[in-house]
Amino acid sequence: MPIDRLLAIMSRLRDPKGGCPWDVKQNFQSIAPYTIEEAYEVADAIERNDMADLRDELGDLLFQVVFHSQMAREAGAFGFDDVVNAICEKMERRHPHVFGDARIDSAEAQTIAWDEQKRRERSATTDSVLADVPLGLPALTRANKLGKRAAEVGFEWPDTHGALDKVAEEIAELRAELSGQPNLAAISDEIGDLLFSLVNVCRYMKIDPENSLRNANTKFERRFRYVERRLKEQGRTPEEATLEEMDVLWEEGKKEERDEVTR
Repeated sequence: MPIDRLLAIMSRLRDPKGGCPWDVKQNFQSIAPYTIEEAYEVADAIERNDMADLRDELGDLLFQVVFHSQMAREAGAFGFDDVVNAICEKMERRHPHVFGDARIDSAEAQTIAWDEQKRRERSATTDSVLADVPLGLPALTRANKLGKRAAEVGFEWPDTHGALDKVAEEIAELRAELSGQPNLAAISDEIGDLLFSLVNVCRYMKIDPENSLRNANTKFERRFRYVERRLKEQGRTPEEATLEEMDVLWEEGKKEERDEVTR
């Protein structure tokens, strides 16, 4: 099977006597950033709808799973088969309507049942609803998960307006901090509170804050590239243009986008 070939390649790469010196040197901590990077590259290929690239990126991500499994096997902790068995058992346990006698009639009902099963599993092993929210998640994603977990036990604004009022409150606190003698630690703290409150608004509206910011990044990049392109047509660079001139081109690009949508 192809997976057996991949496992054999990984074992060979980690062989202290004849493997790759770089692969042999690695540990869980040094490989973790590559695992995160590969997951983002999978998401990027999906965003671009590039199936050939997605195939390759999924292979890279699978290699990361195999890499961690090999290191765990060497440490006597677990092996790749244990990883596969663990996820198989979890999927069967969390889909009793497929592998058991339970009845669930919609995707929405399954989401509720899935979350309830996860809550039961957490309560059996931890003393906090926040205990297993990974520290390594992107900050926006982790904020969203923390807010969602707290809401599950009633720590929640009554409606979207409450969340928006909190945003306004945090903006006011940031303004107050900026109006006095600059205290970078306090300003950073207030900015963090503001970002967290914005994430709560996203959660209320069922908007993924990470996707929302990614889309904003894409939009900013597209519009700034328009400014660069128009300046190049004039034989100039952004460094040679004033802020006011670039702002005019920025608005011109926005109008062009709107016109494209209405055509």
